[in-house]
Amino acid sequence: MLNVRDLAVSFQTRRGPVSAVRGISFDLAKGEILGIVGESGSGKSVTSYALMRILDAGGTITAGDVTYSGIDLRRATERDMRDIRGREISMIFQNPRAALNPIRKVGHQIEDVMRQHARATRQDARAKAIAALQAVRIKDAEARYDAYPFELSGGMCQRVVCAIALACDPKLLIADEPTTGLDITTQKAVMDLVRELIRDRGMSSLLITHDLGLAAQYCDRIMVMKDGQIVEQGDPVQIFSAPHHAYTRKLVDATPREGETIRSLLPPEDRTPTLPHKVHNRPLLDVQNLVKTYQGKSGPVQAVRGISFRVNEGQSVGLVGESGCGKSTTSEILVRLMDATSGTILFDGQDIAGIPAQRFVRDPRRADIQMVFQDATDSLNPRHSARHCIAEPLQRLARMTGARLSARVEDLATLVGLPLTLLDRFPHQLSGGQKARVGIARAVALEPRFLILDEPTAALDVSIQAVVLNLLVDLRAKLGLSYLFVSHDLHVVRLLCDHVIVMKDGQIVEEGPTEQVMRQPRDPYTRTLLAAAPKPPARRVAAE
Repeated sequence: MLNVRDLAVSFQTRRGPVSAVRGISFDLAKGEILGIVGESGSGKSVTSYALMRILDAGGTITAGDVTYSGIDLRRATERDMRDIRGREISMIFQNPRAALNPIRKVGHQIEDVMRQHARATRQDARAKAIAALQAVRIKDAEARYDAYPFELSGGMCQRVVCAIALACDPKLLIADEPTTGLDITTQKAVMDLVRELIRDRGMSSLLITHDLGLAAQYCDRIMVMKDGQIVEQGDPVQIFSAPHHAYTRKLVDATPREGETIRSLLPPEDRTPTLPHKVHNRPLLDVQNLVKTYQGKSGPVQAVRGISFRVNEGQSVGLVGESGCGKSTTSEILVRLMDATSGTILFDGQDIAGIPAQRFVRDPRRADIQMVFQDATDSLNPRHSARHCIAEPLQRLARMTGARLSARVEDLATLVGLPLTLLDRFPHQLSGGQKARVGIARAVALEPRFLILDEPTAALDVSIQAVVLNLLVDLRAKLGLSYLFVSHDLHVVRLLCDHVIVMKDGQIVEEGPTEQVMRQPRDPYTRTLLAAAPKPPARRVAAE
C-alpha cells in the first residue's frame, strides 16, 4: 500500500539547512500496523508530515520517493493531495485539543471533513457525523455532537479526533502519539478501538510513539528511528528479546515492566548502587475525611468524597486512577493551591486545612510542601532563564540574594544533574529532560520535607524518564524526602513507591503495600487498571 524509498527532509534555519530525515526506506502492507518508535527529535513526526505533504514553510523533501497505491505523492499536485488527505490518507494528531477548533462544535468539525470529500450533503451531514461519533464508542453521540472541545475530557477529544480521521473511510491511518496524556484505561480503549476499526475496514496504519510497550502490544512490526535514520526493524518479539542496535537496546532497557528495578532502566555503565533510605513509622501527612465540592451547572459536584490516608516520613506513596478520579484535585488541596470543602490535613501534627490558600503562601510551613507539576514546559515561565526559575522560591520565601543565592542555585543544578552551562538558557532552549530537572530543582530549593509529584515523567521519552526516576530515588535518600507520586503508569509506580492508593470517582477503593496491591488486587477497578497496562515482551537476551 505504501512504499517509501530514500526519503530525506531538511529544514532551513538561520544557521543553514538542518537534516531531519536522512534516506529512510520502508514498506507498509495492506492490513498491517507498523510502529515507528524513537525519542523526541528522531524524525518520527517529520516523516509522517512528509508523507502527508504538510511540512511547514521551512521544511523541504530533498530526496526520495513516496508511492501510495501507485500514486507518486511527492510529485502529486496540491489539488490532488487535498483530495487524498482525509479520503485516502488521514491522520490522528498528537494533541487532540490543539487539533480541534476550540470555538466550533465537534459535530460541525466532522461535517467539514465529510462535506469536503463529498461524503455528506447538507441534508444528511448531521446524521453521518453522529454515526461517526457512535463508531468511536462515544456515549450519547447526539448530545456530544453539539459540544465544544473544552467541554469534553482528553479521552473524549481523542475519540473525536479519531472520528474525524475515520469519517471518510481512509485506507491509511497515521496515528501520531495518539495516547499521549491519556490515562491507562482510556489509552487501552482508544488503541483497542483503532486496532478494531483498522481490522474491520481493511485499513493500514502507521503508529508513531515513544512507548515501546504500546508499540509491542498493538503493532505487527516495529521500526526504530534515531537522528533521522532507521536503525532497526523487526517484529515486536525480536525487537524486545534480541535487539541488534545499541540504541534499540537502550530503549528496551529503559521501558518499565514487571520484575525490573529502578537502576535496571539505566544503561549498564550508569547503574550505581541504590542509596539507602529510611521510612519511619510516624505520619508526616495525615489526611482525614477530605471533601471537595464544586458548584456545577446542574448542582453540586463532589470531586473528592471523604478520603483518608497518610504518608509516613521518608515514604513514597503512589496515587493512581483514571482522569477525573480526583487525583489532581487532591494534590492541589494538599499543596494548598486550593481550599478543601471539609476535612483535616495534619502536616507534622498540625492541621493546615483551615488556613486559606491565599494566606498559606506566607505561612512558614509553605517551604515544607512543594510540588513538581505535570507539564515541565507549561510550569516554567518562558521569559525567565533556568537560573531565574530555580532562584525564584529562594528569593520570595527565603529572602536569599547576591552571591549566596547564586551559589545555592548552582548547588541545586549540580544536585539534579543540570549542567551549569544551561542555567542561563530559557525553557524553549532546553530539552524535555532538562526542563524536568529545572522543575525538580525549583521544588527542592527550599529543602521541603514533602514533595508532590504530579505525572512528572508523563510526556518524557523512556530513556529520559529512566534518568528522572532514578534522580527522584536518589534525592529521596539524600534529602530524606517523602513523596506523593501521582501517576497513571502502574509500572512506574511499582518501581518508585512503597505504598499505593487507588482512586475512583473521588473515593479511595483500595490501598496497601505496592507489591501486594499489584499482585493481589482486591477491588475490581484495580484489576481493570492492571489489565489495561501495556505488557511488553520478556526482557532481551544478550545479542550475539
